[in-house]
Amino acid sequence: MSSRVGIRKHLPNRARKKGLAPGSLVYVGTSQKQAASHPPRITSMIFEGETPQEQEGYALPDILPLRPAPALTWINVEGLHNEALLAEFGEAFQLNGLLLEDILNTEQRPKAETLDTHTYIILKTFQFKAAQEEIATEQVSIVMGPHFVITFLEDADPQFDEVKNRLRLNSRRLRSLGVGYLTHMLLDTIIDSYFSVLEEVGERLETLEDSLSEAQPPNILQNLHRLKRELIFLRKNIWPVREILNGLQQADTEIITPAVHPYLRDLYDHTIQVMDTLESYRDLLSGLQDLYLSVLSYRMNDVMKVLTIMSSLFIPLTFIVGVYGMNFKVMPELNQPWGYPAVWMIMLLTATGMLAYFKRKRWI
Repeated sequence: MSSRVGIRKHLPNRARKKGLAPGSLVYVGTSQKQAASHPPRITSMIFEGETPQEQEGYALPDILPLRPAPALTWINVEGLHNEALLAEFGEAFQLNGLLLEDILNTEQRPKAETLDTHTYIILKTFQFKAAQEEIATEQVSIVMGPHFVITFLEDADPQFDEVKNRLRLNSRRLRSLGVGYLTHMLLDTIIDSYFSVLEEVGERLETLEDSLSEAQPPNILQNLHRLKRELIFLRKNIWPVREILNGLQQADTEIITPAVHPYLRDLYDHTIQVMDTLESYRDLLSGLQDLYLSVLSYRMNDVMKVLTIMSSLFIPLTFIVGVYGMNFKVMPELNQPWGYPAVWMIMLLTATGMLAYFKRKRWI
C-alpha cells in the first residue's frame, strides 16, 4: 500500500523477522488488504503474435505454464501481502529466497542485482495526492528472466495501464528487442512519475515564495519543513536509480542486449535531469527558508525600532516629570502661575527636537 511522506510508518510485522534465517518470506508493509476478500491480482500478456494474449487470475496456475521462447510473457502481480503466493513464484521461476525477501520488504532501498538466470530491480514510484497535499510512494519490483518479466506492486495500481495500452496497439519492437525493451518501458513509466511529482513540488515552492513576498501566511515554517522532508525523501529514493541504469548498461547478461543500451542511456539522461531539478528545488527551498528568516528578522527590527523611538522620546519626558514630582516644599517653579504650561512647553520642545534629530539621521 502506498505510504505518505513525512508520516512515520508503524510496521508491527517487522518484528516477525527477528531470529529468522536470511531469505525467510515475511511481508513488511502497511497494506490493509490482507483479508481473503482482497487476494492479489495476477495478469499476464503473452507476446507471440501480432496481438498480445492477455490472461487474468488470482492464483499462479491461472497464468502458468509459460509459452516457450521466443514468446515473451509479462506477468504483473498487484498485492504483496500473500507470502505463500510469493513462495509459489519462487518455486515456479527458481527465484532466489533473498530476492523474494527484498520484494516483500516494502522499505527496501532501490537496487538492482544480477543473479545466475535473473536480473531484478527494486524502485519507488511516486504520486502527488492533491486532496491531502502529500506525496504517496509505492514500491515496484521487476524480475527479468530469459523470456519473461514479472512486476510486483504493493497494491492495485493503474500506473502500468498506459504501457499495456501501447503494447496492445503495437508490440513489434518489443518482440524484436525482448525483455530489455519491456523493462525500459516500465522504467520509463516510473521515471515519468518523478517528473510529475517534481512539477507539483515546483508549484508548491512558487506558492510559498509568493506568500513570503506578499504577507506572513500561517504555518509557513511548518510548510517549509514539510517540503524539505519530502525533497530529502525523494532524493534518497531517486539517487540510486542512476546507479541502477548505469549498472544495467554495463551488465554482462543476455537479458539486456546491446540493442537496448541506447534506450537505457536515454533513461539515464532523464534521471540526471530529475536529479538536477531536485537539487535546484533544494537550493530554492534553502533560499526560501533564509528569506523567511530575513523577513521575520526585518519585521522584528521594525517593531524594535518603533519601540526604541517611543522609549527614547519618553526617557527625557519621564525625567522632567520625575523632577517635578519630588515631594520638596521649596521648589521655585511650584508657586509660579506659568510653571505648569512652561513644563509642558519644555516637554513638547524636547520631543519635537528629538523627532527632528531622528529624522535627520534617517532613523525613522
